[in-house]
Amino acid sequence: MKICWYNQQQLGAVIDGRVFDVSAALEALPAARYPAAPGDLLVAHLDGVRAAIAALLPDAASIPVEEARFLSPVANPGKIIGVPVNYADHVAEANADQATFTDRYKGAVREQGLFLKAASALVGPSEGVALRFPQRLSHHEMELGVVIGKTVANVSVDDALSCVAGYAIALDMTVRGPEDRSLRKSVDSYAVLGPWMVTADEAGDAEQLDIELQVNGVLRQKANTAEMLIGLAEQIAWASSYYTLYPGDIIMSGTCAGVGQVLPGDVMDCAIDGIGAMRVAVRAAGE
Repeated sequence: MKICWYNQQQLGAVIDGRVFDVSAALEALPAARYPAAPGDLLVAHLDGVRAAIAALLPDAASIPVEEARFLSPVANPGKIIGVPVNYADHVAEANADQATFTDRYKGAVREQGLFLKAASALVGPSEGVALRFPQRLSHHEMELGVVIGKTVANVSVDDALSCVAGYAIALDMTVRGPEDRSLRKSVDSYAVLGPWMVTADEAGDAEQLDIELQVNGVLRQKANTAEMLIGLAEQIAWASSYYTLYPGDIIMSGTCAGVGQVLPGDVMDCAIDGIGAMRVAVRAAGE
C-alpha cells in the first residue's frame, strides 16, 4: 500500500495514479494522551490503519496524483538518522575534492559513524527546499528512506528488516563546510521525504532498487541500492545498538556519487524503482 499525507493534512492511499482520501481511517487510532509515547502514532498502529483504509477505499473520493500536494508521509518522526559515505563512488568523489567536502570526516562508514538530522528539518516534496545560506554551497544527496515500524533496541541483522514499516524517497540536503554534520544537515527543509510511503510488503527487495536524481532535466545521480557498502539490515541493527528506534524514525541510507549544488529556481526530479517519483523545487529562504 502507498500511504501519504497530502493537501490539508489529509490521509491518502495512492492507487493507479490517483490519491484516495481515507482520512476517516484515522478514527482507528487510539486517542492521543499527554505525555505521548515516543514515535509516530499512525506508523505505530499501521496495521489497524491499513485495515480501515481498505474498508474505506470502495467509496473514497479521489484526485489525480498530479493534483495532490504531497507532504512528508511520516508526520512525527522522533529522529532522522543519516548514514555517511555509503557508496564507494561517493567515497571516491569526496576524497577527490577535499576543498568542498573538507577533511573533517575521514575513514569508512563504520569509522565515521551515524549522524542525526533534526526532525524539524523534515518536509514533503511539495514544500520544497529553502536555501538559508546563499553564500555557501548547498548540495543534494538523494537516498532511499527507511521508515521504522516498531520499537526496537539491539535488534539483530537477521531480524532488522522485519522492523521496517515502509520506504520512501529521501533527500539529505547538506550545507558544505567544516561544522559537524548534524548542524549542516538540520536546516529547515533540508530533509525531504516522499511522495508517499510504500509499505514494506509491497516494496519488493529494497536492496535492489534503481535510484536517480535530475536537476533541471540533467542527470546528476544514478545508482542501485545493491551498491551500498553497508546494507539496510546492518544499518538498522547498528543504529539500534546505540539508541532505541521508534515507529516513524527515519533512516536516510546513504547517497551515491553525483551530489552537487542547487540554487534558487532549480527543480530536482527524484525517482526510485518500485517506490515512485517526486519533484522538489528549490527557493531562497523567506520566499
